[in-house]
Amino acid sequence: MISQRLRVVTYKELAKKLRNAGYQIIRTTKHPVYYKQEGNITIPVPDHPGDVPKGLLRKIIKEMGITIEEFNRL
Repeated sequence: MISQRLRVVTYKELAKKLRNAGYQIIRTTKHPVYYKQEGNITIPVPDHPGDVPKGLLRKIIKEMGITIEEFNRL
């Protein structure tokens, strides 16, 4: 089994991937918050310019309950 590398994404691309995965924005304060009723998962996403740090991205993918391969395909 070959592990796929985690691709760097911007915060804007991360928000798009969350929407593609079925998450809806429920709050737009300082950090927009995305929610998916299936699994009752809430993920805050900072709205900063630039790329998402890999550590934060890995944490979000883990919270989503998907693999890196699945995330890259979103």
